[in-house]
Amino acid sequence: MRLIPDSPGNLQPAQQRAHDERAPGKSPPTKRKRRLWLKIPAYFILIIVVIVACARPMLPWAVRWYVNRTLDRNLLYEGKIGDVTLNLWRGAYSIHDIRLVKRNGNVPEPLFACKELELAIQWDAILHAKIVGQVVINHPELNFVDASDDSESQTGSGGPWLQTLTDLFPFKLNSVQVHDGAIHFRSYKSAKPVDVYLNNLDASIDDLTNVRDRTTPMLTTIKASALAMDQAKFQLRMKMDPFSYQPTFQMAVRLIGLDVTTINDLALTYGKFNFKQGFFDLVVEIDSSEGQMNGYIKPLFRNLRIFDVVQDIKYDNDPLQFFWQALLGVTTGVLTNQQRDQFGTLIPFTGDMSSPNTDLLSAIGNILRNAFVRAYLPRLEDGSDGSDEMQFEPASVISDPSAIGTDPSSIGDEP
Repeated sequence: MRLIPDSPGNLQPAQQRAHDERAPGKSPPTKRKRRLWLKIPAYFILIIVVIVACARPMLPWAVRWYVNRTLDRNLLYEGKIGDVTLNLWRGAYSIHDIRLVKRNGNVPEPLFACKELELAIQWDAILHAKIVGQVVINHPELNFVDASDDSESQTGSGGPWLQTLTDLFPFKLNSVQVHDGAIHFRSYKSAKPVDVYLNNLDASIDDLTNVRDRTTPMLTTIKASALAMDQAKFQLRMKMDPFSYQPTFQMAVRLIGLDVTTINDLALTYGKFNFKQGFFDLVVEIDSSEGQMNGYIKPLFRNLRIFDVVQDIKYDNDPLQFFWQALLGVTTGVLTNQQRDQFGTLIPFTGDMSSPNTDLLSAIGNILRNAFVRAYLPRLEDGSDGSDEMQFEPASVISDPSAIGTDPSSIGDEP
């Protein structure tokens, strides 16, 4: 009997599968399934890449629309911004040319303006299993305006600024950095506008969310340094409990060596006098616990001259201002510490944050103490707890010591 070779048409199903597996150019079903499963992730990644590539040009427009929408929620101030740039690999985006302008009234300066504001993920916090954000503000300017008419004044009150900043970023904000900023106090009440300012302002706020899970209540630190009127050194140190229902903080501020003639516009507008020469130092300490505070303000004037008969007769057209300046000049002259050529006092205050009580009798007594017992120094009195956050650099005099009439070494923080 002759054997007929097997052909595909004469095979049973099991034989057909075996025949197909042996056929040249075909892979077993298990290998084909494995290849299919390998292709699915590749297709998925390719689809994601295509979607991101198509959406990437639209993201700045979408973010800009969202930022404008967030700023427009404020009923008192409207926001205007420039371009928005994204840095997806850093988890950050930047807003350029921000301006917050009062909606109603006639205020020539914006409340807030800055060249660039960047919101980003704080990557070092991820080491502590926390995802939080940080804000970096470059070249900001803050303008407060005083005027008799509310429509022409500008204080920034009534605006939910912290909530607005929080809405601009999906994560809790943990730190803020300010580079090369300026704060202005302006007034247009008199013929010559008043502009008193801090410039070259660098500031930092760290640990608003307790990234390291510290048990210390005063965990947030705030530091700032600047120049007042382009020449006097300004410093601020502060520790704060960010989770306290009422304000709980310790703050110390110091200003050293302000040439008082640079603020004559302010003195004329609000005090009806001007300075002929002198330097101003200021120390402020505040300790607040649940909104109840105590502290002091220590203003000190060195080498001060307010009244000059020749100049005041020549330039003062108002007799009342002439006699007022004469009274101030004589009074400060009598109550000046002759050894340091300094007029000053220490003004203590206590009470609630909204309505502190000032001890005027102590302030007057401290004027006499500075004049006839011992002059105050531009240093912290007793509010510092010894921590680095509340320590200042040694005081220094920027101006010419010979013009001050005091040895510069005596202006430091010696007891």
